[in-house]
Amino acid sequence: MANDDLVVNRVQSRSTSTPGRSINEVRQHRLVIDEPTHLGGPGEEITPADAFLAGVSACGVLLVQGRARETGIRLDQIDVSLEAVRHRQDTSVFQHIDMLFRLSGPTQPQALELVEHYQGH
Repeated sequence: MANDDLVVNRVQSRSTSTPGRSINEVRQHRLVIDEPTHLGGPGEEITPADAFLAGVSACGVLLVQGRARETGIRLDQIDVSLEAVRHRQDTSVFQHIDMLFRLSGPTQPQALELVEHYQGH
């Protein structure tokens, strides 16, 4: 595979003087991510799970939006709600994740096609 075929994302993370807190740099953006309080962190900022799940829901929004643009389907608004459940004693495993897509603009069949496009990725 040629290097031209690769997309590389780089993130730099480091600890801080506050136990359970990390500073994360993505290009010119800085994110503060905390360990949740039940694991001993300060719990004041978003958690790693929050950041991960925000990426999943943002991917849903952007893939559906891009597909609507590519296919000429009218999409006025898209809203994705995501809820993830984990057991407190082992938060490394998601028991289930529910995503709800709300689209305004497309017809019902068009909306289904757009969401199915996301599900196929």
